[in-house]
Amino acid sequence: MSDPTAPAASVPPSSVVLVSGGSRGLGLAIVTDLLESGVKVAAFARTVTPELRKLAEAQPERCHVGSVDVTDLAAAQAFVRAAEERLGPIDGLVNNAAIGQDSLHVHTATGDIARIIETNLTAPLQLTRLTVRRMLGKGLRGRIVNITSICAQRGFPGLVAYSATKGGMDAATRSLARELGGRVLVNAVAPGFFASEMSAVLGPTQLDQIVRRTPTGHLTEPEEVVPVVRMLLRDQTNINGQVIVVDGAASI
Repeated sequence: MSDPTAPAASVPPSSVVLVSGGSRGLGLAIVTDLLESGVKVAAFARTVTPELRKLAEAQPERCHVGSVDVTDLAAAQAFVRAAEERLGPIDGLVNNAAIGQDSLHVHTATGDIARIIETNLTAPLQLTRLTVRRMLGKGLRGRIVNITSICAQRGFPGLVAYSATKGGMDAATRSLARELGGRVLVNAVAPGFFASEMSAVLGPTQLDQIVRRTPTGHLTEPEEVVPVVRMLLRDQTNINGQVIVVDGAASI
């Protein structure tokens, strides 16, 4: 009989990581960084970009990619099975796939609200359930990193549904960390706005305001978020159930 007072075994660094939305922007930067760190990576997105395809072709034994809509659970399940046959059991997950919003709430159609919630909240919860079941079924310990947003903590006009989904993922991060009892470390990284298509919806005036109130004087770059994601997947830190903000102190 195990000693209940004995310290829990530590969670080893993830060696095979599944990344959703890995074709461009932050997702592609995460995939690239993990491969350079020696990690095997399975990455999918609705469209496999030439950049992601190039990574897979250069390292076929360590990188598996595919075209999968994150809201298609059956397709995600098939991708995970194929990835594990090729790379080995998945013991890390980065929930990065998401869609943005470019309308005030009063002008956002019901169908658009449903689509944002399905992509940004329902789909990552289902992908997490799928991955955790497979980890625990194999007796593995693992790590999960949810990419959320400072929108979950700060208010921004035109991003009501988007912010609600990111806040939901922050809440799920904390509850999952409790529920999984240390067998899987679950954390979230909340970047500030990137100068990318996700932040383009704010317009230049709002982006200029964000830059002016950011002590570091610039918008967040994917390269500034990637080391935090890698740390949560690979380093021994005892960080669990936390939301780590990377925004140059714009939100404080």
